[in-house]
Amino acid sequence: MTKAEETHFGYRDVPLNEKQGLVDDVFHSVAKRYDLMNDLMSGGLHRPWKDALVTAVNPPKGDRDFALLDLAGGTGDVAFRVAEAGGSSTRVTVCDINAEMLAVGRERAEKRGLDGQVTFEQGNAEELPYADKSFDCVTIAFGIRNVPRIDKALREAHRVLKFGGRFLCLEFSSVDVPGLDKLYELYSFKVIPRVGERVTGDREAYQYLVESIRKFPKPKVFAQMITDAGFRRVSFTPMTGGVVAMHSGWKL
Repeated sequence: MTKAEETHFGYRDVPLNEKQGLVDDVFHSVAKRYDLMNDLMSGGLHRPWKDALVTAVNPPKGDRDFALLDLAGGTGDVAFRVAEAGGSSTRVTVCDINAEMLAVGRERAEKRGLDGQVTFEQGNAEELPYADKSFDCVTIAFGIRNVPRIDKALREAHRVLKFGGRFLCLEFSSVDVPGLDKLYELYSFKVIPRVGERVTGDREAYQYLVESIRKFPKPKVFAQMITDAGFRRVSFTPMTGGVVAMHSGWKL
């Protein structure tokens, strides 16, 4: 097998066609406590990060139609924020490959009275089941690094966007504050897997998630990938000392 047919699953090299199944197993395991673990792992910081994403989306407040596609957002965390921030004609489609995550999202939507505004559909980010130019905005928060073929997912996001539409991606990044980088490394590898084991019963899942952050392309490299997919005015904004970056691109 050539390197072209391999990719990484954390620090392991695996056949490209096997990564999706391995990732699915991770999220099958942690789905019901995924949002709780986000709070614990980030100290609640994922909330203002996602709020910043919604501010960038800027859904219209009135009755103007606005369609957003949230990729890999199965539990609905970003989708609910967008729906609540927008007007009555804001519609959010959550597309996730993992059925367990989607089930959690649907249950949460019903409890929040948002099931008429947010829909949950199973699909692969690399082969989206939507027509060209279907959405005003496409978002993905902390999910792109789990996609086996990131370049394909970016091209698909570009395809389904309307002209003038925006792609926004939140993803863990490269800490750029001296001292914080070492502390973050220690916390990531020594604390997060242990907390994951205690809360979800699955240490390996969170070991993978930590490793996947380290294997994700640096911000400038990822920005170039977004450009290569056809987006213009591509930019990224580091947050919290570079722990996270928000990437943006427009279909022009």
